[in-house]
Amino acid sequence: MSELLRAEGIVKSFPMGKGLLPVLKGIDFSVSEGETVVIAGRSGAGKSTLLHILGVLDFPDRGRVLIEGKEVNHLSSRARARVRNLKIGFVYQFFHLLPEFTAQENVMLPFLIRGGGGGIGRGKAARQAAETLALVGLGERLDHFPNQLSGGEQQRVAIARALVNRPKLLLADEPTGNLDSETGLNLLNLLSELNRTLQQTVVVVSHDQQVAAWSPRVIQMRDGMLEKENRGM
Repeated sequence: MSELLRAEGIVKSFPMGKGLLPVLKGIDFSVSEGETVVIAGRSGAGKSTLLHILGVLDFPDRGRVLIEGKEVNHLSSRARARVRNLKIGFVYQFFHLLPEFTAQENVMLPFLIRGGGGGIGRGKAARQAAETLALVGLGERLDHFPNQLSGGEQQRVAIARALVNRPKLLLADEPTGNLDSETGLNLLNLLSELNRTLQQTVVVVSHDQQVAAWSPRVIQMRDGMLEKENRGM
C-alpha cells in the first residue's frame, strides 16, 4: 500500500496567560492508503488538535503534513480549502447537520459549497447524495429532517456527507462520543464496511476503549506525544 498521509515533527502550542501551553510535542507517524487507524488517549492528550492539523484546518508551529506526498501546510487558503473539499472527509462527535435541510440536502453540502453543484450539476449532486445515503443504510430517509432521525441515523447522515465526494481520507473526531454503546458499535461496523467497499482510509481519534478495541491499528497518545502502537487484525 502506498503512503497517503504523513506527519513529521508536529509541534503546537496555544497562548495561556503570559506564556504558551504546549499541546503537541513532536508528532511523527504515517498512514497508508486503505488503513484504519485509531489514535487513542484521554481527554486533553492533544488528539483533536492533531486531527485538525492533519485535516488542514489548523497550522502546526513546527513540522509538516504531507498528503499523497505533497506538503499542505504552506498552501494558500484557497488551495487548503480545495484539499479539504476534495481529499478529506470529516466526522465529528456532534453531527453539525443543518436542521432546515433534509438528509439528502445535508449530504449535498460539499458540492454546494463549491458552487454550482460543485461543477457536476445539482441533479447529479442530488443523485450522488442519494447513493451515498443508501451506502450508509439510509436510502429510504432522503426527505427526512434531522429532528426526524435518531442520533445514530444523524451520525450516518454526517458520515454520508463526509463521503459524498469520495475523498481518500476520512478523519473522525470522537464519532461515537454522542451515541450509546450499541449504536456506537453499529457505527464502527459501518466504518469498517466503508473501508472495505470504498477502500477508504480512516483515522479516528477517541478516548473510548470500544473504539480502540475495534481498530486493527491503535496508536496511544499521552501529553502531546505518541507513545506506543498496537497492531491487531
